[in-house]
Amino acid sequence: MMMNKSFTTVTEQVAQALRDGIREGRWKNTMPGRNRLAAELGVNHKTVKSALAILEGEGLLEARGPGRERAILREADSLAVPRRIMILAYEQNDLRTDFLLEIIHRLQATGHRAGFAAKTICDLGLDVGRVSRFVAKTEADAWVVVAGTRDVLEWFASQPVPAFALFGRSSKVSLPRTAPCKMSALLELVDRLVGLGHRRIVMLSREDRRKPTPGGFELKYMTQLESHGIRTGSYNLPDWGNNPDALGRSLNLLFRHTPPTALIVDDTQIFPAIIHHLARLGFSAPQDVSLACTDSAATFEWYRPTVTHIAWNHNAAIKRVVGWAKQVSRGKNDRRLTMIHAKLIPGGTIGPVRKD
Repeated sequence: MMMNKSFTTVTEQVAQALRDGIREGRWKNTMPGRNRLAAELGVNHKTVKSALAILEGEGLLEARGPGRERAILREADSLAVPRRIMILAYEQNDLRTDFLLEIIHRLQATGHRAGFAAKTICDLGLDVGRVSRFVAKTEADAWVVVAGTRDVLEWFASQPVPAFALFGRSSKVSLPRTAPCKMSALLELVDRLVGLGHRRIVMLSREDRRKPTPGGFELKYMTQLESHGIRTGSYNLPDWGNNPDALGRSLNLLFRHTPPTALIVDDTQIFPAIIHHLARLGFSAPQDVSLACTDSAATFEWYRPTVTHIAWNHNAAIKRVVGWAKQVSRGKNDRRLTMIHAKLIPGGTIGPVRKD
Protein backbone atom coordinates (compact mmCIF):
# COMPACT_ATOMS: atom_id res chain seq x y z
CA MET A 1 0.00 0.00 0.00
CA MET A 2 3.03 2.30 -0.07
CA MET A 3 2.88 4.91 -2.74
CA ASN A 4 4.66 7.90 -4.18
CA LYS A 5 2.00 8.29 -6.88
CA SER A 6 -1.72 8.00 -6.34
CA PHE A 7 -3.64 4.92 -7.43
CA THR A 8 -7.42 5.04 -7.57
CA THR A 9 -10.26 2.64 -8.26
CA VAL A 10 -12.52 3.02 -11.30
CA THR A 11 -15.27 4.36 -9.01
CA GLU A 12 -12.93 7.04 -7.62
CA GLN A 13 -11.83 8.01 -11.14
CA VAL A 14 -15.47 8.38 -12.21
CA ALA A 15 -16.24 10.46 -9.09
CA GLN A 16 -13.35 12.76 -9.95
CA ALA A 17 -14.56 13.04 -13.56
CA LEU A 18 -17.98 14.08 -12.27
CA ARG A 19 -16.42 16.69 -9.97
CA ASP A 20 -14.39 18.05 -12.87
CA GLY A 21 -17.48 18.17 -15.08
CA ILE A 22 -19.41 20.17 -12.50
CA ARG A 23 -16.47 22.52 -11.98
CA GLU A 24 -16.18 23.11 -15.74
CA GLY A 25 -19.90 23.83 -16.05
CA ARG A 26 -20.69 20.69 -18.03
CA TRP A 27 -23.74 20.15 -15.83
CA LYS A 28 -25.64 22.86 -13.98
CA ASN A 29 -28.36 22.69 -11.34
CA THR A 30 -29.00 18.95 -11.86
CA MET A 31 -27.03 15.86 -12.84
CA PRO A 32 -28.10 13.55 -15.67
CA GLY A 33 -29.32 10.06 -14.73
CA ARG A 34 -26.84 7.29 -14.08
CA ASN A 35 -27.57 5.43 -17.33
CA ARG A 36 -26.81 8.53 -19.41
CA LEU A 37 -23.66 9.21 -17.40
CA ALA A 38 -22.58 5.58 -17.81
CA ALA A 39 -22.90 5.89 -21.56
CA GLU A 40 -21.01 9.19 -21.66
CA LEU A 41 -18.17 7.94 -19.48
CA GLY A 42 -17.97 4.43 -20.90
CA VAL A 43 -18.50 2.59 -17.61
CA ASN A 44 -21.31 0.48 -16.20
CA HIS A 45 -24.21 2.06 -14.31
CA LYS A 46 -23.24 0.40 -11.00
CA THR A 47 -19.90 2.24 -11.06
CA VAL A 48 -21.70 5.53 -11.76
CA LYS A 49 -24.14 4.83 -8.92
CA SER A 50 -21.22 4.34 -6.48
CA ALA A 51 -19.49 7.49 -7.75
CA LEU A 52 -22.67 9.53 -7.35
CA ALA A 53 -22.98 8.23 -3.78
CA ILE A 54 -19.48 9.56 -3.05
CA LEU A 55 -20.47 13.03 -4.28
CA GLU A 56 -23.65 12.88 -2.21
CA GLY A 57 -21.56 12.03 0.86
CA GLU A 58 -19.38 15.07 0.16
CA GLY A 59 -22.43 17.32 0.06
CA LEU A 60 -21.95 18.14 -3.60
CA LEU A 61 -25.14 16.40 -4.81
CA GLU A 62 -28.55 15.74 -3.27
CA ALA A 63 -30.81 12.85 -4.27
CA ARG A 64 -34.43 13.88 -4.86
CA GLY A 65 -36.08 10.49 -5.02
CA PRO A 66 -36.61 7.71 -7.61
CA GLY A 67 -36.83 8.90 -11.20
CA ARG A 68 -35.66 12.43 -10.40
CA GLU A 69 -32.29 13.94 -11.25
CA ARG A 70 -29.88 14.76 -8.43
CA ALA A 71 -29.52 18.43 -7.53
CA ILE A 72 -26.10 20.07 -7.71
CA LEU A 73 -25.85 21.85 -4.36
CA ARG A 74 -22.60 23.76 -4.90
CA GLU A 75 -19.56 24.10 -7.05
CA ALA A 76 -16.90 21.40 -6.79
CA ASP A 77 -14.23 24.03 -6.14
CA SER A 78 -15.86 24.82 -2.79
CA LEU A 79 -14.98 21.34 -1.56
CA ALA A 80 -11.21 21.81 -1.93
CA VAL A 81 -10.88 18.02 -1.55
CA PRO A 82 -7.28 16.97 -0.84
CA ARG A 83 -6.26 14.77 -3.74
CA ARG A 84 -3.50 12.96 -1.81
CA ILE A 85 -3.42 12.04 1.87
CA MET A 86 -0.20 10.32 2.91
CA ILE A 87 0.22 8.22 6.03
CA LEU A 88 3.73 8.48 7.45
CA ALA A 89 4.03 5.25 9.43
CA TYR A 90 6.40 4.79 12.35
CA GLU A 91 7.96 1.54 11.08
CA GLN A 92 7.55 -1.05 8.33
CA ASN A 93 5.39 -3.33 10.50
CA ASP A 94 2.75 -0.58 10.59
CA LEU A 95 2.10 -1.15 6.90
CA ARG A 96 0.33 -4.40 7.82
CA THR A 97 -1.66 -3.00 10.74
CA ASP A 98 -5.37 -3.62 10.23
CA PHE A 99 -6.71 -0.32 11.53
CA LEU A 100 -4.22 1.76 9.50
CA LEU A 101 -5.24 -0.16 6.38
CA GLU A 102 -8.87 0.52 7.30
CA ILE A 103 -8.14 4.26 7.55
CA ILE A 104 -6.75 4.18 4.02
CA HIS A 105 -9.77 2.23 2.78
CA ARG A 106 -12.22 4.70 4.40
CA LEU A 107 -10.37 7.72 3.02
CA GLN A 108 -10.40 6.23 -0.46
CA ALA A 109 -14.11 5.42 -0.14
CA THR A 110 -14.85 9.12 0.45
CA GLY A 111 -12.98 10.22 -2.66
CA HIS A 112 -9.47 10.85 -1.36
CA ARG A 113 -6.35 9.28 -2.78
CA ALA A 114 -4.65 7.84 0.25
CA GLY A 115 -1.79 5.48 0.98
CA PHE A 116 1.39 4.90 2.95
CA ALA A 117 4.39 7.07 2.23
CA ALA A 118 7.33 5.27 0.65
CA LYS A 119 9.41 5.55 3.84
CA THR A 120 8.66 5.36 7.55
CA ILE A 121 9.89 7.48 10.45
CA CYS A 122 12.28 4.67 11.43
CA ASP A 123 13.51 4.38 7.83
CA LEU A 124 14.42 8.05 8.12
CA GLY A 125 16.33 7.44 11.35
CA LEU A 126 13.82 9.37 13.50
CA ASP A 127 15.66 12.42 12.16
CA VAL A 128 13.58 15.54 11.61
CA GLY A 129 15.95 16.83 8.92
CA ARG A 130 15.58 13.67 6.86
CA VAL A 131 11.82 13.69 7.43
CA SER A 132 11.55 17.27 6.17
CA ARG A 133 13.54 16.49 3.03
CA PHE A 134 11.47 13.38 2.36
CA VAL A 135 8.19 15.25 2.80
CA ALA A 136 9.38 18.01 0.45
CA LYS A 137 9.94 15.41 -2.29
CA THR A 138 6.61 13.61 -1.75
CA GLU A 139 3.41 14.77 -3.41
CA ALA A 140 0.75 15.15 -0.71
CA ASP A 141 -2.04 17.54 0.21
CA ALA A 142 -2.23 16.33 3.84
CA TRP A 143 -0.37 13.99 6.18
CA VAL A 144 -1.30 11.56 8.93
CA VAL A 145 1.75 10.99 11.15
CA VAL A 146 1.74 7.73 13.12
CA ALA A 147 3.53 7.66 16.50
CA GLY A 148 5.66 10.68 15.64
CA THR A 149 8.50 11.84 17.83
CA ARG A 150 8.22 15.28 19.46
CA ASP A 151 10.67 16.86 16.98
CA VAL A 152 8.91 15.36 13.95
CA LEU A 153 5.46 16.47 15.12
CA GLU A 154 6.67 19.97 15.96
CA TRP A 155 8.10 20.24 12.45
CA PHE A 156 4.77 19.19 10.88
CA ALA A 157 2.98 21.71 13.12
CA SER A 158 5.13 24.49 11.64
CA GLN A 159 4.27 23.60 8.02
CA PRO A 160 1.40 24.97 5.90
CA VAL A 161 0.32 21.48 4.75
CA PRO A 162 -2.36 20.03 7.10
CA ALA A 163 -1.14 17.21 9.33
CA PHE A 164 -2.77 14.95 11.90
CA ALA A 165 -0.96 13.27 14.82
CA LEU A 166 -2.11 9.70 15.31
CA PHE A 167 -0.58 8.79 18.69
CA GLY A 168 3.05 9.79 19.27
CA ARG A 169 4.50 12.41 21.62
CA SER A 170 1.90 15.00 20.71
CA SER A 171 0.67 16.29 24.06
CA LYS A 172 2.36 19.70 23.71
CA VAL A 173 2.24 19.97 19.92
CA SER A 174 -0.23 22.22 18.10
CA LEU A 175 -1.69 19.56 15.81
CA PRO A 176 -5.09 17.87 15.59
CA ARG A 177 -4.60 14.48 17.17
CA THR A 178 -6.11 11.41 18.74
CA ALA A 179 -4.71 8.85 21.14
CA PRO A 180 -5.92 6.30 23.66
CA CYS A 181 -5.94 7.46 27.30
CA LYS A 182 -4.12 4.57 29.00
CA MET A 183 -2.97 6.17 32.25
CA SER A 184 -5.68 4.70 34.50
CA ALA A 185 -5.26 1.25 32.99
CA LEU A 186 -1.47 1.45 33.45
CA LEU A 187 -1.83 2.38 37.12
CA GLU A 188 -4.26 -0.51 37.61
CA LEU A 189 -1.76 -2.86 35.98
CA VAL A 190 1.09 -1.74 38.24
CA ASP A 191 -1.14 -2.06 41.32
CA ARG A 192 -2.13 -5.61 40.30
CA LEU A 193 1.47 -6.65 39.80
CA VAL A 194 2.55 -5.22 43.15
CA GLY A 195 -0.44 -6.94 44.77
CA LEU A 196 0.82 -10.24 43.34
CA GLY A 197 4.16 -9.69 45.07
CA HIS A 198 6.18 -8.19 42.21
CA ARG A 199 8.93 -5.72 43.09
CA ARG A 200 11.29 -6.15 40.14
CA ILE A 201 9.05 -4.66 37.44
CA VAL A 202 10.52 -3.52 34.11
CA MET A 203 8.91 -1.61 31.25
CA LEU A 204 10.35 -2.05 27.76
CA SER A 205 9.51 1.15 25.92
CA ARG A 206 10.60 2.40 22.49
CA GLU A 207 13.63 4.68 22.27
CA ASP A 208 11.60 7.67 21.12
CA ARG A 209 9.39 7.26 24.21
CA ARG A 210 12.45 7.47 26.47
CA LYS A 211 14.61 10.09 24.76
CA PRO A 212 15.59 12.83 25.15
CA THR A 213 13.49 12.47 28.32
CA PRO A 214 10.86 9.86 29.27
CA GLY A 215 7.32 10.59 28.11
CA GLY A 216 4.41 11.21 30.44
CA PHE A 217 3.28 7.58 30.26
CA GLU A 218 6.70 6.31 31.31
CA LEU A 219 7.03 8.92 34.07
CA LYS A 220 3.62 7.94 35.46
CA TYR A 221 4.70 4.30 35.53
CA MET A 222 7.84 5.18 37.52
CA THR A 223 5.89 7.38 39.91
CA GLN A 224 3.39 4.59 40.57
CA LEU A 225 6.21 2.17 41.39
CA GLU A 226 7.63 4.69 43.84
CA SER A 227 4.20 5.10 45.46
CA HIS A 228 4.49 1.41 46.42
CA GLY A 229 7.90 1.97 48.00
CA ILE A 230 9.87 0.59 45.02
CA ARG A 231 13.09 2.49 44.34
CA THR A 232 13.26 3.23 40.62
CA GLY A 233 16.06 3.75 38.15
CA SER A 234 17.34 2.65 34.76
CA TYR A 235 16.60 -0.97 35.70
CA ASN A 236 12.85 -0.25 35.60
CA LEU A 237 13.03 1.63 32.28
CA PRO A 238 16.11 0.28 30.51
CA ASP A 239 17.81 1.87 27.51
CA TRP A 240 17.74 -0.88 24.90
CA GLY A 241 18.00 0.86 21.54
CA ASN A 242 15.48 0.39 18.74
CA ASN A 243 16.23 -2.81 16.79
CA PRO A 244 15.93 -6.60 17.27
CA ASP A 245 19.61 -7.13 18.15
CA ALA A 246 19.50 -4.38 20.78
CA LEU A 247 16.34 -5.89 22.25
CA GLY A 248 18.00 -9.30 22.51
CA ARG A 249 21.08 -7.89 24.23
CA SER A 250 18.94 -5.98 26.71
CA LEU A 251 16.90 -9.07 27.60
CA ASN A 252 20.08 -11.10 28.08
CA LEU A 253 21.43 -8.51 30.50
CA LEU A 254 18.14 -8.14 32.38
CA PHE A 255 17.77 -11.85 33.02
CA ARG A 256 21.43 -12.62 33.74
CA HIS A 257 21.74 -11.52 37.39
CA THR A 258 18.56 -10.01 38.86
CA PRO A 259 15.84 -11.08 36.43
CA PRO A 260 12.60 -9.10 36.46
CA THR A 261 9.58 -10.86 37.86
CA ALA A 262 7.32 -8.79 35.62
CA LEU A 263 7.74 -7.21 32.18
CA ILE A 264 5.47 -4.50 30.79
CA VAL A 265 5.85 -4.21 27.03
CA ASP A 266 4.84 -0.90 25.45
CA ASP A 267 4.51 -2.17 21.87
CA THR A 268 2.51 -5.00 20.27
CA GLN A 269 5.09 -5.29 17.48
CA ILE A 270 7.89 -6.42 19.80
CA PHE A 271 5.71 -8.48 22.16
CA PRO A 272 6.02 -11.76 20.18
CA ALA A 273 9.78 -11.24 19.83
CA ILE A 274 10.10 -10.90 23.61
CA ILE A 275 8.11 -14.09 24.25
CA HIS A 276 10.30 -15.94 21.75
CA HIS A 277 13.54 -14.66 23.26
CA LEU A 278 12.43 -15.44 26.82
CA ALA A 279 11.58 -18.98 25.76
CA ARG A 280 15.14 -19.37 24.45
CA LEU A 281 16.38 -18.24 27.87
CA GLY A 282 14.11 -20.78 29.58
CA PHE A 283 11.50 -18.32 30.92
CA SER A 284 7.74 -18.63 30.36
CA ALA A 285 4.72 -16.62 31.47
CA PRO A 286 3.37 -16.52 34.06
CA GLN A 287 5.39 -19.29 35.77
CA ASP A 288 8.75 -17.52 35.58
CA VAL A 289 7.86 -13.95 34.65
CA SER A 290 4.60 -12.04 34.35
CA LEU A 291 4.01 -10.35 30.99
CA ALA A 292 1.64 -7.54 30.01
CA CYS A 293 1.29 -5.30 26.97
CA THR A 294 0.12 -1.69 27.05
CA ASP A 295 -1.67 -2.03 23.70
CA SER A 296 -3.95 -4.50 21.96
CA ALA A 297 -3.54 -6.64 18.84
CA ALA A 298 -5.91 -8.95 17.00
CA THR A 299 -3.35 -11.77 17.34
CA PHE A 300 -3.73 -11.73 21.14
CA GLU A 301 -6.92 -13.76 20.70
CA TRP A 302 -4.74 -16.71 19.67
CA TYR A 303 -2.36 -16.60 22.64
CA ARG A 304 -2.56 -19.23 25.36
CA PRO A 305 -2.45 -18.22 28.10
CA THR A 306 -4.40 -15.10 27.19
CA VAL A 307 -2.39 -11.88 27.20
CA THR A 308 -2.90 -9.24 29.87
CA HIS A 309 -3.13 -6.01 27.90
CA ILE A 310 -4.65 -2.54 27.63
CA ALA A 311 -7.47 -2.34 25.06
CA TRP A 312 -9.09 0.63 23.35
CA ASN A 313 -11.52 1.26 20.51
CA HIS A 314 -9.60 1.36 17.22
CA ASN A 315 -12.78 2.37 15.35
CA ALA A 316 -12.83 5.63 17.29
CA ALA A 317 -9.37 6.49 15.95
CA ILE A 318 -10.40 5.56 12.40
CA LYS A 319 -13.51 7.73 12.62
CA ARG A 320 -11.53 10.68 13.99
CA VAL A 321 -8.96 10.61 11.18
CA VAL A 322 -11.63 10.32 8.48
CA GLY A 323 -13.60 13.16 10.10
CA TRP A 324 -10.50 15.36 10.18
CA ALA A 325 -9.87 14.68 6.49
CA LYS A 326 -13.45 15.67 5.70
CA GLN A 327 -13.05 19.00 7.51
CA VAL A 328 -9.69 19.71 5.86
CA SER A 329 -11.20 18.96 2.45
CA ARG A 330 -13.70 21.74 3.07
CA GLY A 331 -11.10 24.26 4.14
CA LYS A 332 -11.87 24.02 7.86
CA ASN A 333 -9.20 24.11 10.56
CA ASP A 334 -10.02 21.10 12.74
CA ARG A 335 -7.45 21.08 15.56
CA ARG A 336 -9.33 19.05 18.16
CA LEU A 337 -7.69 16.59 20.54
CA THR A 338 -9.70 13.40 20.93
CA MET A 339 -8.78 11.01 23.73
CA ILE A 340 -10.06 7.41 23.54
CA HIS A 341 -10.90 5.53 26.71
CA ALA A 342 -8.75 2.48 27.39
CA LYS A 343 -9.15 -0.33 29.90
CA LEU A 344 -7.05 -3.11 31.36
CA ILE A 345 -7.90 -6.63 30.17
CA PRO A 346 -6.52 -9.11 32.74
CA GLY A 347 -5.22 -12.32 31.22
CA GLY A 348 -3.29 -15.43 32.03
CA THR A 349 0.18 -14.00 31.43
CA ILE A 350 0.42 -12.41 34.89
CA GLY A 351 0.47 -14.26 38.19
CA PRO A 352 2.08 -14.35 41.65
CA VAL A 353 5.84 -14.16 42.06
CA ARG A 354 7.47 -17.59 42.31
CA LYS A 355 8.31 -18.30 45.95
CA ASP A 356 11.70 -19.73 45.05
